[in-house]
Amino acid sequence: MNKIVLITGGAKGIGRAIALELAKNNYDIAINYLTSETEAFELVKKLEETGVRALVIKADVSKEDEVDKMINEIEAKLGNVDILINNAAIDLNNLFSLKNADEFRRSLDVNVVGAYNCARRVYKHMYDNKFGKIINISSTNGINTYYPTNFDYDASKAALISLTHNLAVEFAPYINVNAIAPGFIGTENELKGYDEEFLKAEQEKILKKRYGDPKEVAYLVKYLISDEAEYINNSIIRIDGGQLGSN
Repeated sequence: MNKIVLITGGAKGIGRAIALELAKNNYDIAINYLTSETEAFELVKKLEETGVRALVIKADVSKEDEVDKMINEIEAKLGNVDILINNAAIDLNNLFSLKNADEFRRSLDVNVVGAYNCARRVYKHMYDNKFGKIINISSTNGINTYYPTNFDYDASKAALISLTHNLAVEFAPYINVNAIAPGFIGTENELKGYDEEFLKAEQEKILKKRYGDPKEVAYLVKYLISDEAEYINNSIIRIDGGQLGSN
């Protein structure tokens, strides 16, 4: 029987690439979305064309009751979640002087509390089954790449790394918890809103001299949830082409 994967924020960008790659490798997939309804349903059709079971569910992962309802639906229609990819995130890019505490709280609620809510809800089955994989999609912004316009996002991604370490300890020995820290990945959202000069300057900071492809993140996810990666746990893995820090 196929293992069941939940991908939060899975309708576009990195989440979409992960879903398509895992479907090709016979994982059944639940796609969570909040605002990208059209993209989510189009993606599920593509997933089903590969022969796997797929489900799309709208939920705000920052809200415990919505996460509980979402997991209940997945369990009823697909089965228990074996693999959780915490990918849902918001990035409220704005000038520092225009930011406010409500935006900061919203970034933390979605990017960190959302990951906690999902992990809290699925871990018991994983632990009882003596198998589970949780991957948190963090960012190099949570390590050493800093932009004052994204300070709330950066803080949330650093907190997600801390959460990864704590969950790995809490869920040992049966559940592997790791984080992936992508650098500049060429998704539509990543490149939107920046001028050409800025993008060129950022690309020059990458040793590979190009942006990453979402598929490359998906390949790493595929490996980390495989049996071959069973001994990788409590790790933060950068995938950034050798990106130099921004200060």
